Amino acid sequence: MMAPVVRALRDTECAGLIMVARLEWTKFEARSLAAIREEYERVKDERYTRLHLDHVPVIDEDDLRVDVAPLMREAIRLGYGSIMVDGSRLPLAENIAATREVVELARQAGVAVEAELGAVFGHGEGPLPPYEELFASGRGFTDPGEAARFVRETGTDWLSVAVGSLHGAISRTRKDEKKAEARLDISRLKAIHAAAGVPLVLHGGTGIRKVYIMDAIPSGIAKINVATAIRQPYERALAGGAEKAADAVYAATVRVIREDLEVAGSAKVINPAGGSA
Repeated sequence: MMAPVVRALRDTECAGLIMVARLEWTKFEARSLAAIREEYERVKDERYTRLHLDHVPVIDEDDLRVDVAPLMREAIRLGYGSIMVDGSRLPLAENIAATREVVELARQAGVAVEAELGAVFGHGEGPLPPYEELFASGRGFTDPGEAARFVRETGTDWLSVAVGSLHGAISRTRKDEKKAEARLDISRLKAIHAAAGVPLVLHGGTGIRKVYIMDAIPSGIAKINVATAIRQPYERALAGGAEKAADAVYAATVRVIREDLEVAGSAKVINPAGGSA
């Protein structure tokens, strides 16, 4: 799926991170960090792209402990431009400690770190409670005061927050499900940004009502993760062959860039002089 995504970013002059999460090689077919890096080198266009290691959880989707440090070291050695440690299933103090360890490791190589505070639901095997019930309760939402402490004590560069979005399901029995139409707590988001003082990240970018996306960007969101909107068209088209699947990914990515997020041309804003982003 990487080549048509890069082509879509180039054709829309949009800056984007090509991201892979640990679950992509443990539950899907991405194979390894090295294999992903090799494919990226083949198709990259660094006027518009960088390679990012996304969710490496300290406690994974199956509630198993993950030895995070070797994966981070490998990604840095392979040349990933940024990495994410996800300690969101840990108590606050343990999340801070785990994140700080990764930040200290990455600092030595000049690599940016993303961390997560709060619980973005959706990756688990079981059914979720009704979305409106989740949103109304604020269950798992990031606390602004904790965000201030977290950033201060970890030194993380980017902070992924929970303010109403949902991850797409990854289990084989649920991965084709349509996501609930999500909304975002913009007031909370603004408070988190004011408290944390670093760029914020929104995971679960597929399925959020557009009006909330447009409000989230000026409220601190600097990176939006999109996977389900691209993965599901790919999987539906794959029976017709690799070329049709690639075309489906390209069309879906262009639609997300131009219509859903309205970020076409963003590479010019990020790097107005041209050349590498």
